[in-house]
Amino acid sequence: MIDIARAAGVSSATVDRVINNRSGVKERTRELVMEAAQRLGYLSAGSVMSETIRRIRLDFVLPAGTNTFIANLLSQLESQASARSDLDVRIHSIEGFNPDTLARTLQDLHGQTMGVGVIALDHPTVREAMRSLCASGVPVVTLVSDILHVPRIGYIGIDNRAAGRLGGYLLGRFLGRGVKRKIALFAGSLSYRGHEEREMGFRHIIADDFPDLEVVELREVRDDRDRAFEEATALFRRHPDLAGIYNIGAGNSGIGRALVEAEMAGNLIFVGHELTEYTRKLLLSGVMDAIIDQNPRVEAREALSMLTRTAQGLPIDYHPPRLQVIFRENIPET
Repeated sequence: MIDIARAAGVSSATVDRVINNRSGVKERTRELVMEAAQRLGYLSAGSVMSETIRRIRLDFVLPAGTNTFIANLLSQLESQASARSDLDVRIHSIEGFNPDTLARTLQDLHGQTMGVGVIALDHPTVREAMRSLCASGVPVVTLVSDILHVPRIGYIGIDNRAAGRLGGYLLGRFLGRGVKRKIALFAGSLSYRGHEEREMGFRHIIADDFPDLEVVELREVRDDRDRAFEEATALFRRHPDLAGIYNIGAGNSGIGRALVEAEMAGNLIFVGHELTEYTRKLLLSGVMDAIIDQNPRVEAREALSMLTRTAQGLPIDYHPPRLQVIFRENIPET
């Protein structure tokens, strides 16, 4: 390291960061270190270590659990990263609704990565961990649910407030105007800003355009299908005349199961998010009426691109995912 540092005109610490593929080193400095190592004979131009040093280490922190959309996003990140020889991508699946666990995971990435993508809770400890990472020179992007007032380089995802308005519009048009009806909301957790924004958009359009619809309950189910089933079953007992449901987050399969067991499937309008293997079946069977979808393949592609280009010192070229409404009649091929 001392020999390479002297030849490259940098410190031994910089050489150490390059060799271990850590952040905080400019691309040109990395090239100088590599050239010095090759010139001195410590590294051949085509060696395995040479290729390893040049790879960009990226880390993604995602919530664990039964959320099928998150599982699909994780799978897309892994498959797309594996097709690229320039990337070393690592996925951290953690307890999704514990801000302290999330903050510690982010803090542990100091000096270990060249970019981080995170589905983050909007919480003070998480915001502080993100600020600390960014201050150390690690670029951060938020995925699926954004957090404001932190120095992230971008947000990869849909406009969640618009998604909530779309959910309210669909439910209102299905149920029609002029008749008093009860509707209910389910959410994963309003600690996710994305879920909070969907609720705001939904309530605003219901109040403005469909005043005959009354939101009788909002239940948080932690994106867990079993908890969603239990909450939905209790809801149907309390409100057997319920006319519609909008599910902001995951847990659609649990709500669908409760509808079938309560013999309410087909008699109640059910609108939710994300086309998965479960929601596809619910659409085909008529248990669900509409799905608001965001494409995990596109989000994985854009996240990898944004972080990679930033690590390379290139301008960001972002193509955001689009909202798509899917009914039984237009389910896309897998």
